[in-house]
Amino acid sequence: MLTAIVGTNWGDEGKGRMVDLLSSGYDIVIRYQGGNNAGHTVINDKGKFILNLLPSGILRENTVNVMGCGMVIDIEHLYNETKRLTDKGISITPDNLKISEKAIICMPYHRLLDNLEEDRLRDRAYGSTRRGIAPVYGDKYMKKSIRIMDLLSPETLETKVRNIVQWKNLMIEGGYGAEAVDADEMIAWLHEFGDWLKPYISNTTLFLADAVRSGKKIMFEAQLGALKDIDFGIVPYTSSSSTIAAYAPIGAGIPFAKLDSVIGITKAYSSAVGEGPFTAEMFGEEADKLREAGGEYGAATGRPRRVGPLDIVASRYGVLVQGATEIALTKLDVLSYMDKIPVCVAYEIDGERTTDFPLGDRLDRAKPVIEYLEGFKTDISGCRKQEDLPKAALDYVKYVEKAIGCRIKYVSVGPSRDQYIVM
Repeated sequence: MLTAIVGTNWGDEGKGRMVDLLSSGYDIVIRYQGGNNAGHTVINDKGKFILNLLPSGILRENTVNVMGCGMVIDIEHLYNETKRLTDKGISITPDNLKISEKAIICMPYHRLLDNLEEDRLRDRAYGSTRRGIAPVYGDKYMKKSIRIMDLLSPETLETKVRNIVQWKNLMIEGGYGAEAVDADEMIAWLHEFGDWLKPYISNTTLFLADAVRSGKKIMFEAQLGALKDIDFGIVPYTSSSSTIAAYAPIGAGIPFAKLDSVIGITKAYSSAVGEGPFTAEMFGEEADKLREAGGEYGAATGRPRRVGPLDIVASRYGVLVQGATEIALTKLDVLSYMDKIPVCVAYEIDGERTTDFPLGDRLDRAKPVIEYLEGFKTDISGCRKQEDLPKAALDYVKYVEKAIGCRIKYVSVGPSRDQYIVM
């Protein structure tokens, strides 16, 4: 069984929570793209954890976790993230964490370039997390990157670093007018934060190929959501990797594998971090109430998230491009304070109503068409069966299921492992 867990919207849908919940039935959990530019928040019997790079399955004792070749890994951040977990008693060893030798290292000069460009753009900035993700993916496709495997060949590593730094300084010093990067400092950084992870480096393609052949249950964990995908998202306000489920076997390092199911994660309302079009966005007191009720602050950055009602147009598009076979609806409990629950059912663009998600200039001009459903006005965090839900809450779930065109299998009614319903 090969299952991908992916976001259907802008990210922050609750994927880490669902991976943590469902991973008990899987042998292997793989992160297949992205870097430390997003966070997965998990609350379980061991405490509260915010994971930026490590797969959420790392919190399961009997699960093997893989960081795939599609990832870009800030090894300093990984060192600190790993230390935070081990300090809390989480066991991390080469037996339960394997890092693809083909993954790319996100260097300090990538973070520098990210900051320099966002500062240059000023009020036209893309809303980057400033963690170097776009520059490192750019280098990957220009074939000027440091791979995890290079840590195992010190002489080759040093030569590569010196050549790349010379090239990078043409832009850093000559383009932005910033202080040049020192190659010796970059080499020292790689040794300081790279030497400790050498035991974790492996040919994960061979490991995973054997796992597929032997019938292991494998889960692919995505970062961000469909609307942040580099091809299908709201370009340029996207990530720089493919967040789509179809990319999961490629980013994992096993392009020959075929997915059996795709669980799309959809929040019961909308949220987004960063700049870009967000048609159903709420403002003022209405937004503040929803933000506080949902604790909508970025796990990676701490930034207040933009919030709004569930966007049916965007969610249906996300379900389509993700190829979702079933849905996990998260944070339904957050809506319990509302007398009436707003839903964005369509867009109006240039005076015409549409239910098809647009891109480009048309999305910039889109205005939300809002309808209201009855609120359920009661605490549902203790519900564990479908019949425990009040009628208005169940009606909301059924409405969403029909509107987005995909079966809702799981409903989350709280952040802890046991706070969910199988429909």
